[in-house]
Amino acid sequence: MDLGSDAENRQKRERRRRQAYIAPRAARPTAPFRQFFATPPVACPYVPGRAERKLVVELVGNSSALFYDDLSRAGFRRSHRFAYRPACRGCASCVPVRIAVNDFSHTRSTRRIRNANLGVSGRLLAARATPEQFRLFAEYQRSRHSDSDMASMTYSDYRGMLEDPPVRSAVAEFRDASSDLVAASLIDLLDDGVSAVYSFYDPQQPKRSLGTWSILWLVEQCRRQGQPYVYLGYWIADSQKMAYKARFPALEQLTAGIWTAFEHPSPQPSPRKRGEGAARVAGG
Repeated sequence: MDLGSDAENRQKRERRRRQAYIAPRAARPTAPFRQFFATPPVACPYVPGRAERKLVVELVGNSSALFYDDLSRAGFRRSHRFAYRPACRGCASCVPVRIAVNDFSHTRSTRRIRNANLGVSGRLLAARATPEQFRLFAEYQRSRHSDSDMASMTYSDYRGMLEDPPVRSAVAEFRDASSDLVAASLIDLLDDGVSAVYSFYDPQQPKRSLGTWSILWLVEQCRRQGQPYVYLGYWIADSQKMAYKARFPALEQLTAGIWTAFEHPSPQPSPRKRGEGAARVAGG
C-alpha cells in the first residue's frame, strides 16, 4: 500500500477543492454543517487530580478527509468518527507534537532500537481487522492497560475501530523473522504525512521497544514517499505514559497555532499546590 507523495497528495487536494468551487451550484455536494461541542469534565486519565474536557466534532460527509487534514495541523486527533482536542480550563498540559521527517536523524537511542529490530519487517495494509491482530491487541491491553475501557473490547469492537473510519486509514503490521506478528499500528493517511492513531505490540518483548520502533518505521516510510510529518498526538510533561514522545529527534510542537521546534515546558503545578480545591478541579 502506497502512502502517496506529498506533492501528489497536495495536487489531489487542490483539484478536489477547485472542482467543488467551479461545479454548477446544483451539482455541488452540500457541505455538512460542522458543529463543535465541548464534553463535560471528567477525571483526567493522565494527570491525577485534574479534569479533562475536549472540543469534539463529528467527521461526516465526503469532505471528511480534507477537513481532517486541516484539523490535524490544528492539533486535533481522531477517535472513531470524531476528531477532538483538549479544551481544559486552566490547563495546557497536552502539547500536540509531530516529527519533521526531513530534519530527522538517528540518535544513539534510536539506532539502538533500530538495531534491536533488524529482523522485524513492516508492511502497510488496508484497514482490515484480523483475528491475529486482535489476539495481540487483547494481550497488550491485558498487560499494559487492564483498567482501561479498551481492555474490554470485543473482536467486533476492534473491527469497528479499524474498518469504519471516516477518513483514509491503514494498518502497519510488523513481523519478526518467524513471520509472527509482534506489533501493529493503526494510522490515518493525511495530505502531509501520517497520524499514528493507536499502536500495540507484544508485551513479552519489552527490550525491543516495539512501540518506538513502529514510529521509526513510519518516519522512514514517509521519507521514502516525500511526506513531511508523522503526527504523534499529545505529549504531557506530567505523564510517564507520554514521556517516550519527547525522545524522538526533529520533534515539533504546536503552540499558539504555530508549529515550532519542541521544547520541554516546565511541569504545571498540581491543583493542590495551586491552591485549588478538589470540588473546583472536578468541575473543570
